[in-house]
Amino acid sequence: MIVNQKKKIKSSLGFSLIELLVVVAILGILSAVGITAYGGYISSTEKKATSNLLQQISLAQTEEYSNSGAFYTQQTGECSPSATTSLQIEEDLLGRGGYTLEPGDKSQTAKDTGYEICIGALTGTNNFEIRAMETNGQGGVKSVAQSCVITLNRVGVSNESDNC
Repeated sequence: MIVNQKKKIKSSLGFSLIELLVVVAILGILSAVGITAYGGYISSTEKKATSNLLQQISLAQTEEYSNSGAFYTQQTGECSPSATTSLQIEEDLLGRGGYTLEPGDKSQTAKDTGYEICIGALTGTNNFEIRAMETNGQGGVKSVAQSCVITLNRVGVSNESDNC
């Protein structure tokens, strides 16, 4: 006796809705983690580039002192970084610049590093501090309370604010 057995054949030509939703959820989680990590990477890279720029300016200050007998400064005491002060440093100390600033423009330094810089004359003979503050993305700098502030003085002591 032959029994006629019909076997059910399951079609496997596609993915189920549940499988697609699981894959989309996994991709969403991975992209969220990746974007967060990338933001931190960009921030730390900008901070390192700014620290390197401050060292470069400090070396240019040494050359300026050798040439003129005084350090280049822009303001007395703690200075306030802006696009204008950054452009002056680029032109006067680093030998670059050559562009004009319109109201609300960032300096080339800020475009490269995310920070504006200035050099203040501290009390005492021939003493200076280079100061860098984070830009706000609109041609200015963030407030001191919100900004990462990086400083470097004449003897090479570097400090970062708590927001860094």
